[in-house]
Amino acid sequence: MSVPSPYSDRLRRLPVERREVEVREGTTVYWEYGSADAEVTVIAVHGFRGDHHGLESVLAFLPEAHVIAPDLPGFGETAPVPGRAYDLAEYVAWLTEFAAAVAPGAVILGHSFGSIVTSAAVAGGLETPRLILINPIGAPALEGPKGIMTRLAVMYYALGARLPEKLGTALLRNRLIVRVMSITMAKTSDRELRRFIHDQHDTYFSRFADRDVLRDAFVASVSHDVSEFAAAIDVPTLLVAAQRDDITPIEVERELVTRFDDGTLVEIAHVGHLIHYETPAEAAGAIRRFLRIPAARGR
Repeated sequence: MSVPSPYSDRLRRLPVERREVEVREGTTVYWEYGSADAEVTVIAVHGFRGDHHGLESVLAFLPEAHVIAPDLPGFGETAPVPGRAYDLAEYVAWLTEFAAAVAPGAVILGHSFGSIVTSAAVAGGLETPRLILINPIGAPALEGPKGIMTRLAVMYYALGARLPEKLGTALLRNRLIVRVMSITMAKTSDRELRRFIHDQHDTYFSRFADRDVLRDAFVASVSHDVSEFAAAIDVPTLLVAAQRDDITPIEVERELVTRFDDGTLVEIAHVGHLIHYETPAEAAGAIRRFLRIPAARGR
């Protein structure tokens, strides 16, 4: 039985519709939250191994916006196109075409791996009035104090790709390993919130299509970072960063924001790489201020 979301009351009040669109010879599945008549439309791109559910807690605190949240190709309900390699260039091409098809000119938001995809896309010409990055990957993953953990992850994903298919896929979907990842990232001492976080990862962290697309996405996630693209981004950009993030230290985020032509950094204390689960209200508040969206009455 799934663990109830601490934000379920808010989510229940939010209109949600599932939709599909043909993009790059494949079908992208996406969800629309809020009213299509809202003044601001946001395309929200989730992180590595997750799907659109990961950002729902933040969206629950943004009922005033119209948010479009797709599953990345190869994750959740969006199947990959057979024979296609899903490197960063492919994800950028996919996002650019997806945005043109469903919401040209929308604000673009990316979390974690999604911060790399969205930054690369905007730097490459995807038109948007503003860019929002939650837990941005701000430095090469193989460098810094957590580089050894990344190298272990590289070995894990490489082993999963090299073993016989059934065995390799089972390793990559192993619930114990997923739980270790979840425990490592969660910083909250709230036992109920931790149960919810672990349940979310148990439920959605293994919904990748196959080990090939997972390997491609992982390689893209550790081979690139937002700092590569920051100088080429000329729209106002919000970085919502965590002071206890194990993947990108806050000192790196403070330096990263200076590389943008018009960057704003909001730091959230006592949280790590799971801002979207542990402090969604704070993240939504920063987004609302950045987009100048007035809070809805009665919320």
